[in-house]
Amino acid sequence: MSFIDLQTINSYIKILYFDNPLTKNSMSYEMGLEFYQRLKDLEKEQNLRVLIITGKNGVFSSGGDFDLLKSFMHKTFEENQKFMKHFYSLFLEVMNMPFLVIAAVNGHAIGAALSFALACDLRYFVEDGKYSFNFVKIGIHPGMGSTFLVKQIAGYSLAQELLFTGKVINGIEAYQKGLCNGVFKREEILDKTIEIAKEISENAPKPLKMLKKNLQTVKTLEESLEIESISQSYNFLTKDFQEAILALQEKRKPNYIDE
Repeated sequence: MSFIDLQTINSYIKILYFDNPLTKNSMSYEMGLEFYQRLKDLEKEQNLRVLIITGKNGVFSSGGDFDLLKSFMHKTFEENQKFMKHFYSLFLEVMNMPFLVIAAVNGHAIGAALSFALACDLRYFVEDGKYSFNFVKIGIHPGMGSTFLVKQIAGYSLAQELLFTGKVINGIEAYQKGLCNGVFKREEILDKTIEIAKEISENAPKPLKMLKKNLQTVKTLEESLEIESISQSYNFLTKDFQEAILALQEKRKPNYIDE
């Protein structure tokens, strides 16, 4: 049984769907393995610039799979820790992809699913979606990188509020709190996200790849200046930069080819 579906929009953009109707797209180990392999296959596609991740079945994801959660009661501490680090890595591999990843969170996203959305480069929610880091509500410490990602995206104070309480918020509240980049109606979120992906895909791909990595790693102004000088010096020698200058002179849109 497959838990992942793929759709091609054009040579630069694809959509990946979570698809497990029996469990509201819960994040099982089997889904994680298939998701990771799909990412690795997509990584080999030279033309891919933006991947949109969304859910089928009227929901993004209900979070950690219930049967998987129950299984941890019957394993040792060492077994559980080893498994959880591996499990996180399957889904958080999105952070290592050379292309940009946009989460079109088209319905509810709970627990690990919401943490996963924060690991994507951009994320868009729906107005009436339910969003919660519900970990403490079910007796466990937050996981899937949430103790880092919520602070990174929305700040320390909000991380305290949402992680300590496990409260449920809707998409509008999430946007107001800085958890997502925008909010749309359910019937329009995928089309709107595709529009954003198309806008991004028209930009020079090499700087985008560099920028994704540098935004994750740079911590100080000094590091920023160093990595920016290296990155720009590399870009200046590419055919895409030559195309950019020529397009400016000719007053037209550039056509970037990743060279």
